[in-house]
Amino acid sequence: MPRAMWSGSISFGLVNIPVKLYGAVSRKTVHFNQIDARTQARIKQKRVSSEDGSEVPYENIVKGYELSSGAYVIISDDELAALDPKALRTIDIDEFVDLSEIDPIYYDSAYFLAPDKAAKPYALLAAAMEEQGKVGIAHFVMRTKQYLAAIRPVDGKLMLSTMVYADEVNDPSSIPELSDLDDVDLPDKELTMARQLIESLSAEFEPDKFQDTYRKAVEALIEAKAAGEEIIAPVNGVEPAQVIDLMAALEASVAAAKDARSRHPTAHEADDAGTDEGEADDEEVAPAPRAKKASAKKATKKAPAKKVAAKKATAARKSA
Repeated sequence: MPRAMWSGSISFGLVNIPVKLYGAVSRKTVHFNQIDARTQARIKQKRVSSEDGSEVPYENIVKGYELSSGAYVIISDDELAALDPKALRTIDIDEFVDLSEIDPIYYDSAYFLAPDKAAKPYALLAAAMEEQGKVGIAHFVMRTKQYLAAIRPVDGKLMLSTMVYADEVNDPSSIPELSDLDDVDLPDKELTMARQLIESLSAEFEPDKFQDTYRKAVEALIEAKAAGEEIIAPVNGVEPAQVIDLMAALEASVAAAKDARSRHPTAHEADDAGTDEGEADDEEVAPAPRAKKASAKKATKKAPAKKVAAKKATAARKSA
């Protein structure tokens, strides 16, 4: 069961709603320790002086900011403590904005906001925000750090996402490869193929179908080696070649995507559904053309019989 990592209240206007903050994401990562290959002993890191290599006691370590000249400005813990934001136990909503106005690049970490014995005002705020499609832009202090945050309603619940500040987002114009895009010519034929490829791969987002296959492989490797199995490292795969003929690559990708879709189980389900629904009316009309073809074939087979009968009648007249 997750534990609340912060408690306080949402504040806007004269309204205060007591809440608790819970982590919305649990990172699943395989952690390794550094080991001495000779003795299997764990490696320990020591704080040593870059000047003489001697170990420095923790009480002698201070914070220093390096200047462009290479010199350091020493800042004490007391000086930093004097600048700490006042830890008011409130999440102050400064304004409400449309969700579409926020670029996802500004989102950082996600949390659940749960009501702290204040279910009704919490539910009222969530319902009103969801009805109007609004997101609350707020600020609050947690662990001596001030955060910018977005509070958004999700299925009657409130989620808080910490956000990066505007001056923390890198300017894309500072990346030379991105500035080269302004001079790229996009032929209509290639753009059409690109659209077809996107359409062939379009689907509804289902988070559960995506798995961290690398983490699972690492865990399986650890379990196998812990059980005493001998592991032979596989040969690294061949790196994909760079795209030379873009049009040919697009056409091949579209064909591969269509083939994959046709072999996917959901494609057969869709075909069956189409047969049951879309082709129901055709089955009532279809027998008529088939009957005509069948009667035509029968008439064709009976035609020689008429010729034989005609020959017998001619022979009868001659004999008479």
